[in-house]
Amino acid sequence: MSLYCRIAFKRKSFWCYRLLSSYVTKTRYLFELKEDDDACKKAQQTGAFYLFHSLAPLLRTAEHQYLVPRLSLLELESLLGKFGQDAQVIEDSVLIGCSDQHEAWFALDLGLNSSSSMYASIPKPEMETELRGSFVELRKALFKLNSMDSSLLFTAQALLRWHDNHQFCSRSGQPTKKNMAGSKRVCPSNKIIYYPQMAPVVIILVSDGSRCLLARQSSFPKGLYSALAGFCDIGECIEDAVRREVAEEVGLELESLQYSASQHWPFPNSSLMIACHATVKPGHTEIQVNLRELEAAAWFSHDEVVTALRGEGPYIQQQNKTSPFSLPPKLAIAHHLIKEWVEKQDCSSLPA
Repeated sequence: MSLYCRIAFKRKSFWCYRLLSSYVTKTRYLFELKEDDDACKKAQQTGAFYLFHSLAPLLRTAEHQYLVPRLSLLELESLLGKFGQDAQVIEDSVLIGCSDQHEAWFALDLGLNSSSSMYASIPKPEMETELRGSFVELRKALFKLNSMDSSLLFTAQALLRWHDNHQFCSRSGQPTKKNMAGSKRVCPSNKIIYYPQMAPVVIILVSDGSRCLLARQSSFPKGLYSALAGFCDIGECIEDAVRREVAEEVGLELESLQYSASQHWPFPNSSLMIACHATVKPGHTEIQVNLRELEAAAWFSHDEVVTALRGEGPYIQQQNKTSPFSLPPKLAIAHHLIKEWVEKQDCSSLPA
């Protein structure tokens, strides 16, 4: 190995160590905040707060995208004071992450009536005027958020919703108490600990080799098609859930499947999206749509999908109407699956 190569290798190893060390220290710092209420309360003194109102995040518009404002503890206390709220409501906030410099990030919903605070929600219009922003439904904001902001807001909304929906013990019926970080709730009467949960969902892009299968539900925006998806049943492994969902929804039997990636998705409740590619058995491509599950499903060519990815979707015939064909936003794992399939098709068409 040349001297240059040895120096380059040492530098690369050093930076890998630096990155790993930073990640480990940040992870352990977050663990400490989740387990130690006093440490979490201290972290709020220098932390930053993301605000929500009835699960809609506070956003500001700037050059065709959304910016996500953050408030310091002092700014938040001043804001609450202007609306006649006690600063104790800040204890309803949840920890959602931290920076590499260990600035802790929290989320607080000012539109939910928490059992722990017993304070009335703050009117949204007045709050928006004061903060020079708008509380935007998270689904509608997806097209204008960057990946880092969306990940934090997904986590925040999921935790805030879980705490709002799980304020009582399922065994004793007594009110449960949130820890400072919001990583769990405890029943004071029987000490049962409740942790936030995610429901596993498989999402599958089915292919016959040269085409991919996309479908839509009646609740989708007009013309939007996506990959097949469904919740895992109790007792199922991922492979079983994928094969069952495809058989149930479009009447096809799979020959093979391959895991691609996963993503936390907060809609309609917190889910873990497990994305897979799958191929059907040769000669078995006739779709039989389950109308209880789907509105429509169809095979799409490589060129049709590429055009839609560019935002120039062609018009398709659907229920005797011509509708524009569009795909999920870039932040959705369905978009990742579809783009990945297109890239594989492009590579397979290259000469050996």
